[in-house]
Amino acid sequence: MRDSIGDERVPGRDLVETGELVAGSMTRAVAGLLFEPGSSPLRLDERLAACLRDAATSAAELPLTWERARAGAALAFAAELSVTRAHQGRAVRSDGFFSVSTAARSAAERLVEDVVQAARRTTEERRVRHLGYLVSEVVVSPDIDVALAARALQLAESCSWRQLVFLAAVGRRDRAPLPLGALEDDPRGWRAWGAREDVSDLQRSGLLDPAPVVSRPGAVRPRLRPTDLRLTRRGVLVHRLLALDFVREDDVAAALADLELPPA
Repeated sequence: MRDSIGDERVPGRDLVETGELVAGSMTRAVAGLLFEPGSSPLRLDERLAACLRDAATSAAELPLTWERARAGAALAFAAELSVTRAHQGRAVRSDGFFSVSTAARSAAERLVEDVVQAARRTTEERRVRHLGYLVSEVVVSPDIDVALAARALQLAESCSWRQLVFLAAVGRRDRAPLPLGALEDDPRGWRAWGAREDVSDLQRSGLLDPAPVVSRPGAVRPRLRPTDLRLTRRGVLVHRLLALDFVREDDVAAALADLELPPA
């Protein structure tokens, strides 16, 4: 972690490498990609790399170790998925997102700063991966403007980690069916009660909707089950931009187990 001139540490590179506490050893490869690209076999769009470098340098003097680690990890995850998206043929947008016009900074620079700030604030380190992924998804999505990206980030920050996992579970329902037990039973344990409150809050915030129920007048309404849940359009936005398809299967299984559903 030395610069090319002497023995001084490069502050921005140091910050990204500190992200190893959250993101693991891949942060060292990303630090090389960003601050010594000629030595890396990986390639990243230079406009995006410059945004990530600048954000890392700006955050380099953060005094708290875990804030530094979360900030560095978010930038590393953004670079990691961006490399993957490039290999998949998804080009970085060329619609002015990286251009400085009337504002002092580009929309890309402002988005990266917002994501770093969100990563610093969270104490649920598992969220940091998906905050970084939001940058990766927005920079290859010309249909998402900066205001919509900011809305997605705000919605994501309003969710706990377990709520994001529930969104991931509902979003992958076609590949992994959800359980059938009734959500409306009153659980005895606090864990199950809290998990069901998480689902209810997602519905109240408009991120989840139960499937529409067609019934005749006076008919008893069917009991709500996880398998009835659907992402709303704002839920789809959060799921897409945070790349919640990458939530690990064991996290999904743990969240669903927390519901402690009775048999259907």
